[in-house]
Amino acid sequence: MEGISEEAAELAGHLKLKKLIVFWDNNNITIDGTVKDASSTDERKRFEAMGWNTIGIDGHDVKAIEQAIVAAQKSDKPTLIACSTTIGFGAPNKAGTSKVHGSPLGEEETSLMRQNLNWPYAPFEVPEDVLALWREAGARHQKTYEAWLSNVSKEFEDYISDVLPLGWNNGLESLKQKAIDEAFNIASRKSSQLCLEEIVKGVPQIIGGSADLAASNLTLTGASKTITAADYAGNNIKYGIREHAMGAVMNGLSLHGGVIPFGGTFFVFSDYMRPSIRLAALMGLRVIYVLTHDSIGVGEDGPTHQPIEHLASYRAMPNILVFRPCDTVETAEAYETAVMSSTMPSMLVLSRQNLPVLRKSAKENLTSKGAYVISAAEGKRDVTLIATGSEVMLAVKAQEALKQQGIHAAVVSMPCQELFDKQDKAYQKEVLGDAPKIAIEAASTFGWHKYADDVIGIDSFGASGKADAVYTFFGITVDEILKRVAKLVK
Repeated sequence: MEGISEEAAELAGHLKLKKLIVFWDNNNITIDGTVKDASSTDERKRFEAMGWNTIGIDGHDVKAIEQAIVAAQKSDKPTLIACSTTIGFGAPNKAGTSKVHGSPLGEEETSLMRQNLNWPYAPFEVPEDVLALWREAGARHQKTYEAWLSNVSKEFEDYISDVLPLGWNNGLESLKQKAIDEAFNIASRKSSQLCLEEIVKGVPQIIGGSADLAASNLTLTGASKTITAADYAGNNIKYGIREHAMGAVMNGLSLHGGVIPFGGTFFVFSDYMRPSIRLAALMGLRVIYVLTHDSIGVGEDGPTHQPIEHLASYRAMPNILVFRPCDTVETAEAYETAVMSSTMPSMLVLSRQNLPVLRKSAKENLTSKGAYVISAAEGKRDVTLIATGSEVMLAVKAQEALKQQGIHAAVVSMPCQELFDKQDKAYQKEVLGDAPKIAIEAASTFGWHKYADDVIGIDSFGASGKADAVYTFFGITVDEILKRVAKLVK
């Protein structure tokens, strides 16, 4: 019944994934009662309408199961095998009821079930005749496996294990230096596309895609080739308007090995795939989310499309890196870190509006440290301005204005709180300093007080209007920074 089944099944049918065989345990039972209490859909017809082959069988008939598998393997479509079953089969008093769904049978019912099924074996005891069949099958195929193994190349082993090629990030290094030399002033979503151009060329395991927003997310590159039902030899998936399926498919690709997936959508639409993102974090998968239109800077689309609480909510999620880069250099460093983070997913939260390059050097990946001083105070530090993304340039402008007032401010860019929290205390103190601290981010203030004495942010929903006007309306401005500094610094 869940929406993910519709999204995933549609995509599988569209791509004619004929190797996919799904067994549906059709027992008509849910936790609350029976399926017919909540649904009257003909599931086989639904799947057939989505381009699937369907087969109906008695799920307790071993021969019927075997025949269904053989038929499914011959199909040119994915196959749903609808197995009509009785939940708790063999339990004399509870079979076919919701009582079996979420609760143990109990000793008495289990004993009666054993008698009904003529199963005299102890718990976890595998009958000798069954065990002998498994061992025979293993021995029968051992030589075939050894022959296959002898032909596996080191290149294939590295590929399927997601080992990155030597020099895979050379293009990113060149891009960072070029951005500094030419003083790029582009949206971080455009910086992301420039990074992906280099990554797709340098990392053969990369497979990208977007939930029908490639033109806005800028996830297509010159080396992108879209996967179709007629040709699977591509590196880009058109997921359609199916964010949840996109997140789930990327998890599957990562679990398989030999694939490092990335997928794009608007940041606010990440809500649609949050369950898949959480599972990626829980399973420790290398999945990369390209999430553009990161703030109230979205502008006229208004509050429905303006993320507010999203950064705070993902930062609260364990085992995921949340990057909000301030320029092209940080974007490239974030990608470099994300691609190398093999035990956790990463999200790059990217702007629609242009951002100037603020970094003066790209010799060290400072984003990998989570935070660093991007513009030092000229004298003894009077105040520290901490910011992310598009607000870092506001902090730098405020720093210059404060200088005219004789106030020495240091600007700290904090593109990734998770990585900064992993640094040792000495580094954290060196970056944050002892002076009063103000954090600036065009999003919820939740979570920032552990770094700052005061926070400039937004704790309401956004508003429709041009980006500059909306920033002014919510007080995400240089003037507001100066006012807050005046209250903190004597």
